[in-house]
Amino acid sequence: MSENLYALVLAGGRGARFWPLSRRSRPKQCVSLGGGPAALVSTIERLAPLIPRERILIATGREMEAAVRELLPDVPSENFIVEPWGRNTAPCIGLGAVEIGRRSPDAVMAVFPSDHQVDDGEALRSVVAGAADAAKATNAFVTIGVEPTRPETGFGYVEIGPKMGEWGGHAFLKVSRFREKPSIDLAKEFVESGHHLWNAGMFVFTVGALKDGLRRFLPRTSEALERVTQNPDVLEDEWGNMDATSIDYGVMERSNAILTVRCDFGWRDLGTWTAAGETMPRQPGGRGVAGQIIAKDASGCVVYAPGKAVALVGIEDVVDVDTEDALLVMQGDRSASVGEIVRELEAQGRDGLT
Repeated sequence: MSENLYALVLAGGRGARFWPLSRRSRPKQCVSLGGGPAALVSTIERLAPLIPRERILIATGREMEAAVRELLPDVPSENFIVEPWGRNTAPCIGLGAVEIGRRSPDAVMAVFPSDHQVDDGEALRSVVAGAADAAKATNAFVTIGVEPTRPETGFGYVEIGPKMGEWGGHAFLKVSRFREKPSIDLAKEFVESGHHLWNAGMFVFTVGALKDGLRRFLPRTSEALERVTQNPDVLEDEWGNMDATSIDYGVMERSNAILTVRCDFGWRDLGTWTAAGETMPRQPGGRGVAGQIIAKDASGCVVYAPGKAVALVGIEDVVDVDTEDALLVMQGDRSASVGEIVRELEAQGRDGLT
């Protein structure tokens, strides 16, 4: 593969929905949820056969920088990009492009979340290699599309159009439009139509294409990044001048030069405790990680209590997360509400718990 292919791994997310395990200083991508390596480590290991560690950059925040660096001792120190504070993915990816472009102006950059699971790493690497060729040949943005396996309302979708070419043995299709998280009825239509893919949040494009897109659609961000390029010391002052928006909303959904590719490599977005539970070992009464789980008339539960004995009696679809200083017990379908607990603790000034 070309030496001009770089990866930018986004590891700045706080993971509030994984409270109480995930905290500001040690977010979910830095901890093991299912007994194996932390998600961030797995992401790097998955990419390394295609993109060596010296060309993998990690974007993170100040509060979690120490934890991220500690977890990745094999990644060169200069490959960590630290955001002054969270401004969403458009400024973050733009800052990554500044650094990658400094090293290789003609580079292709592949962007990955740090908290996803992929069962078939070889299949993913094959798709990314093809996507890099496609991005270089067309100067388009390439989004990795995942073949939907169910009518999911928690994901965004891309609506696919005609085939635009083949690279690396994969057919690349024009994206007709992005579709936001749908209702259940619309999600069923998407799956049945065969013309929609999950938007997995993995993108491939040239540094030049991204800079062009920022100049066209987010000029304030583009101008601020240009000043940072000329003088990295002004990052703190310029960061607030950038648009606090996602790369999806800010650039891709406004561009007509978007390609996608159908993929099936066992992808999961571990966005909630319920979703993470699907990757945990089977246990009496459900799945989980614990010293021992005893279940009586219990089913569908998710337990995270390493080293502890947990008894489940007469309950269904309950999530139980036990840490040294906090305990979470909730119905599995309320996973998205955990962030509200974190915000309430912040309002109470309980920073030690967040």
